[in-house]
Amino acid sequence: MKDNHESLEAAGRIRRLWKLSAPCRLCPRTCGVDRSESTGFCGVYGRPVISSAGPHFGEESCLVGKGGSGTVFFAGCNLKCVFCQNHEISHYAAGQEVSVGQLAALMLELQNAGCHNINLVTPTHFAAPTAEAVRVAKNGGLDVPVVYNTGGYDSPETLKLLEGLVDIYMPDMKFSGPETAERFLDAKDYPRINFEAVKEMHRQVGDLRIINGLAVRGLLVRHLVLPGGLSGWREIFDFLGGEISRDTAVNVMDQYRPCFLASEYPDIDHRPDFEEVEAAVRYAREKGFRLMD
Repeated sequence: MKDNHESLEAAGRIRRLWKLSAPCRLCPRTCGVDRSESTGFCGVYGRPVISSAGPHFGEESCLVGKGGSGTVFFAGCNLKCVFCQNHEISHYAAGQEVSVGQLAALMLELQNAGCHNINLVTPTHFAAPTAEAVRVAKNGGLDVPVVYNTGGYDSPETLKLLEGLVDIYMPDMKFSGPETAERFLDAKDYPRINFEAVKEMHRQVGDLRIINGLAVRGLLVRHLVLPGGLSGWREIFDFLGGEISRDTAVNVMDQYRPCFLASEYPDIDHRPDFEEVEAAVRYAREKGFRLMD
């Protein structure tokens, strides 16, 4: 009876996600368009568009293991990062449209190929069909963790409807300052929304749990260090330590390099200094976070 009740609850939440798609209020942009007929800020219609999928060995070690992370890269994005390293996918929505059934089958193929998880990359604007595909795949035998790999601009209302379908939330926390978020992401409210979203993610799945070297459930936060302290890592880490958990798993990333339109912004048209990255790592370590790589 419990399984049937949980299944009915999941089906109800997915129906509510579909309702949020027309008019679209899946993300904080709340474009209000009917995604079956037109595109929103994200640049895509309502059916999932996949740019690539397969085992990925460049993610955090607790996701990669020996078999790789089963990544599904979705096209389009609800952010417009001027320094995006994947702008062909995110800004120009390059990819192939698939059905819910095809997406579910792809998840099972990745599991059968030996991947340790299903890593949904930038899924926010496809939350409804993605959630339904996860449910179909789980009913078809999917039993590896599902990773929600997001830019962090997520509506808490949408996230609540994903509860029980996502095992690992892996959000970016890009900026703590509204002005810098507006300038580089076209989202002045990003810090406020991002902090609220991370709270909801942690409420659902808690701190990251790793068994035999592999992540099975929990929150894993990514923060990309930008030059000149522009990302506001100190405020982000203070938030995590004060309002989430001192045991938060954090990847302090030093991979920033000028891409896409970054050359038009002199303050981000170069990599951060080694000392800047080390200062962020040191502060995260002082907070007691579990530093991931």
